[in-house]
Amino acid sequence: MKFLDQAKIFIKSGAGGAGCVSFRREKYIEFGGPNGGDGGRGGDVVAEAVQGLNTLIDYRYQQHFKAKRGMHGMGQNRTGANGNDVTLKLPVGTQILAEDGETLLADLTDIGQRVVLLAGGRGGLGNTHFKSSTNQAPRHAQSGEDSEEKWIWLRLKLIADAGLVGLPNAGKSTFLAASSRAKPKIADYPFTTLHPQLGVVGVDEREFVLADIPGLIEGAHEGHGLGDRFLGHIERCRVLLHLIDGSDMTVADSYKTIRHELAEYGEGLADKPEIIAINKADALLPEFLEEMKADLRTVTDAPVYAISGVTGDGVPAVLRALYRLITDARAADEAEEMRAEYDEDEAAEAGWSPEVSL
Repeated sequence: MKFLDQAKIFIKSGAGGAGCVSFRREKYIEFGGPNGGDGGRGGDVVAEAVQGLNTLIDYRYQQHFKAKRGMHGMGQNRTGANGNDVTLKLPVGTQILAEDGETLLADLTDIGQRVVLLAGGRGGLGNTHFKSSTNQAPRHAQSGEDSEEKWIWLRLKLIADAGLVGLPNAGKSTFLAASSRAKPKIADYPFTTLHPQLGVVGVDEREFVLADIPGLIEGAHEGHGLGDRFLGHIERCRVLLHLIDGSDMTVADSYKTIRHELAEYGEGLADKPEIIAINKADALLPEFLEEMKADLRTVTDAPVYAISGVTGDGVPAVLRALYRLITDARAADEAEEMRAEYDEDEAAEAGWSPEVSL
């Protein structure tokens, strides 16, 4: 299945059905009176996060989604049928943006989460609702509410615990294949990875999700190479694993290149916890490895490991270090959520007072 992480679609809710003007006409009934039914409600446009999807390819070939309008009311106080809703089934991690591409309308982060994007129009009232002692035969009814429509952007940001970053040919795909059951394309030329890849990594009988994105080059934030479009897929990651090609003799410069691109992209990527791994260590002499580590320590305080994605040397140690950082980040997030809930409860209690009856 082709990977697609961005799509623009048109959505339209259903209009409400019109109310009915009708009068009861039965044999031997002298005073029938009005009996016009109400119109049905128009269908909503709903977005739902479902399990099993990891691409927006379904919205590449169909861009228009319209809910059904409500049926008109009928005589004998019969209410028109409601219009059917339209449900957009989306991968978890999809953001829904307005047509300007910046205003966030919804962020689907949990399986089963549902958001009403456009509400259907209310059905009009039939003439039964307008009868009174002074207007016993009303000859008017309401029209249904109009539908709503808009263009929206769907933007997928994969949800992973850790993200792989680095220059092209740093060995990110090899590392992903060595640490998980993912089968990314691996070749000896730059930009082998053209789309983000996900893999479930097992370490000490525990698991976390690792995301691999296409390699970055200098000037990626200006559109060079594949640009920085795919950096959005690691915005939600709790920790970054920075892979550096061990055959590169200027490891410090390579490191600073990637860090500059992360800082230019923004969204807090440059502030995330980071682990550095010098890949292809099986082809390096120990003294060269030590020199590279020393060079990296002059530009960063992040822990530095030497690994080989091909032989697997050093990979378990890096995975354990990643998992420790992920666990710490999860605990911090849970503590923050508990603190926010506590503050809300405190605010609610502070605003409560017993009712005094006089």
